[in-house]
Amino acid sequence: MRLAGAMRLVRFRGATGGEPRLGLEEAAGGSLVDLSAAEPALPRSMRAFLESGQRGLATAQRVLESGQHRLPREAVRLLAPVGDPEKVICVGLNYRDHCLEQDVKIPKEPIIFSKFPSAIIGPFDDIVHPEESNEVDWEVELAAVIGKRGRYIEESSALDHIVGFTVANDVSARDWQMRRNGRQWLLGKTFDTFCPLGPALVTKDAVADIHNLSIRCSVNGRLMQDSSTSQLIFRLPKLIAWVSRFVTLVPGDILLTGTPPGVGVFRKPPVFLKRGDEVRCEIEELGTICNKVV
Repeated sequence: MRLAGAMRLVRFRGATGGEPRLGLEEAAGGSLVDLSAAEPALPRSMRAFLESGQRGLATAQRVLESGQHRLPREAVRLLAPVGDPEKVICVGLNYRDHCLEQDVKIPKEPIIFSKFPSAIIGPFDDIVHPEESNEVDWEVELAAVIGKRGRYIEESSALDHIVGFTVANDVSARDWQMRRNGRQWLLGKTFDTFCPLGPALVTKDAVADIHNLSIRCSVNGRLMQDSSTSQLIFRLPKLIAWVSRFVTLVPGDILLTGTPPGVGVFRKPPVFLKRGDEVRCEIEELGTICNKVV
């Protein structure tokens, strides 16, 4: 039974291409509803759609319940649910078990860095292995999407500013992150295609407990990361309150919340991605993304 307000928002292109459209998944991996066909006046950018607030979400809910404008899954190509955020904000060292695998102390405050939005690709698009790196790694992450503008947000109201969640892979070039560029993380994190997102923006009403979901990553079918969002050191209310002390959060902003243990760089010996590999990231209730390295 679908909860009131529970939706799986997507962006997609039709089989023949064309401009991106907004839609909804009827269920995880199921058929789509063409929201842009049902309501042509709605924006086709997810960021602009989210800026319309509850009015836009209510319209989407009505379309979902109408039973019209259905599309078979195989007739579309899914895109990243948010393709044009103002900001992609990331959190480092935010899983207790990830800190343990590195033998580092648990941070006393969130460690914040960023990716450029140009790194974003869709849930089944290819990750391009850059010639500049020999140490490309995987990081499955829970991503929260902002739905309401705010600055100096209190922890008690922080979840009101989140519209929903999606699955992310914080692809990382460890040589550039850890040894090059003065050990500043940005370049190692933001090569083109280093932020697969999807498959859907799952509204928070559809998730029973965001802080108790299984989170996994496999490479070529081999399970590499297997943990739970219960291991988060700084949970979403704390992260939203912390980040909003420094920047104004706006609809469409994406917050990657950190990765669990099992990344390649800390394996003995280290394991890195190579061309031809397939990376599958999955979070319970949110869905699965799968990207080939080329």
